Amino acid sequence: MRCPVCGYLDSKVIDSRPSEDGLSIRRRRECLSCERRFTTYERHNESPLIVLKNDRSSEPFDRNKLLRGLLIATAKRDIPVSRLNELIDDVEAEIRNSFKSEIQSKVLGDMVMVRLRELDDVAYIRFASVYKDFKDIEEFQSALKGMG
Repeated sequence: MRCPVCGYLDSKVIDSRPSEDGLSIRRRRECLSCERRFTTYERHNESPLIVLKNDRSSEPFDRNKLLRGLLIATAKRDIPVSRLNELIDDVEAEIRNSFKSEIQSKVLGDMVMVRLRELDDVAYIRFASVYKDFKDIEEFQSALKGMG
């Protein structure tokens, strides 16, 4: 594992334990060159999930892309990034537990919105406004009324 400080390729594992989500292993490492410590996470190499988009194209599921969208929706809200990662983990686990390797982007978005609505109403509306691509104020008002 390359040291993030000096770039040296060799390190030793000091400690290993399951991560909080149980889906990865957290390893504390020490660089054999500069002796700095850093943390790595190892995940099981699973088959890729494919997102089928509305334009009939497809792309691999990208949790970082989803996290970016959630960070925008939750900007200036009191929601820790760790909670957003838990939300993404939950969505990904549900998809994998369905034993499907492909998912429609609409289904994925709906899964996120259900969880986001439970987390924060403002973030839910922000996410919905982009995801649902509201065309006018009436569509936006309709979404707000649906929350009540």
